[in-house]
Amino acid sequence: MKITLIKQLLISILMMYISSGQAHAEISVINIQIQKGRFSPSEIDIPADTKVKFVIENLDDTPEEFESYDLNREVLIKPNSKASFYVGPLSTGVYKFEGEFSPQTAQGVVRVK
Repeated sequence: MKITLIKQLLISILMMYISSGQAHAEISVINIQIQKGRFSPSEIDIPADTKVKFVIENLDDTPEEFESYDLNREVLIKPNSKASFYVGPLSTGVYKFEGEFSPQTAQGVVRVK
């Protein structure tokens, strides 16, 4: 009898957790391409207090490094390949990023609203 009550209690807790949406929290994916030493898009808007996944695809034949002191990220993307990483949740603000190997052309911002 006790096992049945425990099972029912666990099922009830699980159902409350699922219905609250926490179990199905989706993470937004931000796709960025590097081509000819530039990020596209170079301006990204994301909501505050949300975790996002950045997927960066380098279409160039040379490596590039996504670098952001504001986001505390430094990720090398090999030629003709992809790299991904998570950011956030972030507070409202503007966060700059650049390509370390092409700092004059590979620049961008993440605006958190």
